[in-house]
Amino acid sequence: MSTARQHSHEDLIAHLTRTTLLRPGEAARVVAEVVAYFSESLEEYVRRRHGEMKARGMTNEQIFPTIAAELSARPVAAPGLSLRQLRRIVYG
Repeated sequence: MSTARQHSHEDLIAHLTRTTLLRPGEAARVVAEVVAYFSESLEEYVRRRHGEMKARGMTNEQIFPTIAAELSARPVAAPGLSLRQLRRIVYG
């Protein structure tokens, strides 16, 4: 995690060290992992999840409503996308 980015998360790191058994270095690593997980772009997320669900044998009729529901539940909500917009992200 860059120094500037770590500085922007100092309050969260301090909160985690106060409310858990994590030491500051451990808390910083947890924050870095969570930030990295949620830094995926909307398009990257949709393509990744589509591929994962397709690999499990799901159909597009199952996949796109599932992705739409997942996006609305993410901590930083993505803009509401129609099923057509989701398809366009995957197939162009």
